[in-house]
Amino acid sequence: MRKTILLLALTMIATISFAQNAKYGIRAGYNISNLDFEPAPLMDNQHRNGFAIGVFGEYDLSASIALAPELQFSAEGAKDRALRVDYIQAPILLKFRIGSKIAIGAGPLVGVKVHEFEDGYRNFGFSGVGALEFMITDEIFIDARYHYGVTNILDDNPVGLEAKNTNLQIGIGVKI
Repeated sequence: MRKTILLLALTMIATISFAQNAKYGIRAGYNISNLDFEPAPLMDNQHRNGFAIGVFGEYDLSASIALAPELQFSAEGAKDRALRVDYIQAPILLKFRIGSKIAIGAGPLVGVKVHEFEDGYRNFGFSGVGALEFMITDEIFIDARYHYGVTNILDDNPVGLEAKNTNLQIGIGVKI
């Protein structure tokens, strides 16, 4: 297992190192997030409006494919104060360009909770991300992303309740 992870890491580093066209930038977004409970909760589960802000790199692997790792703060969870969870997240998107203005992307996202550690929520969360990006100019873009949690974020849960993060993010960014 260690050899596989090491080989994968070396392959990614070599690929990124030889990328001829690398861009970096900043991105900010508006979050509409909620928790997807299973079974359905008895309380009123309203969405939370929040924000995200971060930095990214975009490394061309070919003329139409790019790898885009990112580091961002994201305010997620639900509207009720007890259901709010903020994260430092690291999404890694594989982007496919469709023409010169539009790109679609998908990939994994890992999040680390940034506040109270004994609040009943897990310290790490994993999600899948889908993205659509539109270039306004050569440097400025708008995008829409959808995150869906694949892990239960509840830590100690004696009643068998599961909660997964869901988040729609509308963003704007600048590539340098």
